[in-house]
Amino acid sequence: MSRPAVEVADILYAQGHTFLEQHPWLSVQQRSVLRAITRCRTAALGGHLDRCDACGHQAISYNSCRNRHCPKCQAQARERWLHARERDLLDVPYVHVVFTLPHALLPLAYRNSARLYTWLFQASATTLREVAADPRHLGAEVGVLSILHTWGQTLVRHPHVHCVVPAGGLSPDHQRWIHPKYAGFFLPVKVLSRVFRGKFVEALRRAYDRNELDLAGATEPLRDPVQWHAFVDALFESDWVVYAKPAFGGASAVLRYLGRYTHRVAISNHRLLTFDGDRVSFQWKDYARANRSSTMTLSAMEFLRRFVQHILPRGFVRIRQSGFLANTCRTARVALARTLLGAARTTVATASMTTEAPTVDTWACPRCGAAMILGPILSALQLTTIALGFDTS
Repeated sequence: MSRPAVEVADILYAQGHTFLEQHPWLSVQQRSVLRAITRCRTAALGGHLDRCDACGHQAISYNSCRNRHCPKCQAQARERWLHARERDLLDVPYVHVVFTLPHALLPLAYRNSARLYTWLFQASATTLREVAADPRHLGAEVGVLSILHTWGQTLVRHPHVHCVVPAGGLSPDHQRWIHPKYAGFFLPVKVLSRVFRGKFVEALRRAYDRNELDLAGATEPLRDPVQWHAFVDALFESDWVVYAKPAFGGASAVLRYLGRYTHRVAISNHRLLTFDGDRVSFQWKDYARANRSSTMTLSAMEFLRRFVQHILPRGFVRIRQSGFLANTCRTARVALARTLLGAARTTVATASMTTEAPTVDTWACPRCGAAMILGPILSALQLTTIALGFDTS
């Protein structure tokens, strides 16, 4: 893939210092991420002097920052993660369900993001498990893989979680695999929506009663119990958005599907179109108009402000598994499910997928196209000296 015309790092090079000066409220984590993106694949992080065995060409390859928010560092991390997930796949259709927080909750997310995102994970996964366990719907124990996204196409805050679920589950006595009752239908969306809303609001109320919410700025009026109860009551005036996509293929298809969502960042470099030093233009899909492609232009300050609000707290896990896919029981439960489905082992046709076993990082020779052989690790000073054409021996 060719290098994008503009990268987030280019905007940080030009306006990052000014942005940091104008936004002293940025957290240590946000500042750390911006610094990592700026230094990614530059001499500041060191690198290698690589050589092509085919034609002898030598070139410098700089180290990546490997930060999970960096647009340039996600491809190999995604491949490694997907390869590790192959052992958990079942040869059944999978369902994709999306749970979205309502717009009214967004002001709370500015100072309580970790709490709200944790409740989003917990409420959505628990909703799926409880509704699926009800004999009126499925009557089975399901497994859930959840992926948090906090952004919309225009980089505004839009917290939602993508849940990928095998279509079916283990019977309560673990003696058989229960398939959905109707083809093309998994669980009722309206029921999921209302149960999800109830569970999330319950967590919200509990935190308020324990004085665990940071209510300041635009949310400070909610300190008043009267306004708080009015705010909570308004959350029940409309159904929360839960969207279930049609079931898609089995084991070989699910990895390709997951690859679209797992290691995404708020915006990829390939969506950036132009940057004149002050204003940034990027491409976005207008979902309200049949996914029509549109262009948005923002000042560099506004673009970076929107970008940093999607930097997660340090250590916050954005991909989680629950139900029979939970870490504490996944190996045994998946093996049991395969046995009940009549297959001792699910065979994944890796040739038809984009994921293969992770290999040593390498790149193609710019002269002949052969694989470059990674050279010894060099310091930033050594790399700079080589780039200037001096001998480092």
